[in-house]
Amino acid sequence: MRAAQETAGGRPELWCRPITIRTRVPCPGTHYAARMAKKLVIKVTAGADAPERCSQAFTVAAVAVASGVDVSLWLTGESAWFALPGRAAEFELPHAAPLPELIEALLAGGRVTLCTQCAARRDITEKDVIDGVRIAGAQVFVQEALADGTQALVY
Repeated sequence: MRAAQETAGGRPELWCRPITIRTRVPCPGTHYAARMAKKLVIKVTAGADAPERCSQAFTVAAVAVASGVDVSLWLTGESAWFALPGRAAEFELPHAAPLPELIEALLAGGRVTLCTQCAARRDITEKDVIDGVRIAGAQVFVQEALADGTQALVY
């Protein structure tokens, strides 16, 4: 609420009633890592058709795994081809980490899932994919993405 009072110079002086701002501040001494999302779900929709976006998704996922985050990477659209043995080795992007190494890190410390519909459209079956890659559908993706303490990213 504003109120006015004339000052000695004849101009009104405005002032406001003090307000209280409440924020959620972590307790002192709480480490940043303890407050960040414990799980990361990344959906990759790009492949060789958009190499920078594709590489960014795999790089972020691998860095998160190396940082101790529980990572679930979903291969959809053109990135579905990277679920097949040898396909990641064909991918090239200057100044980017080699895709086979990123996938290896993800399989070692996280989960890699191939979208059911994307696999079906490309005639990819469970016997075709790299060991450790699972095939699952939208219900599983939604369940993972909406779990408590989860951050979801789409590339």
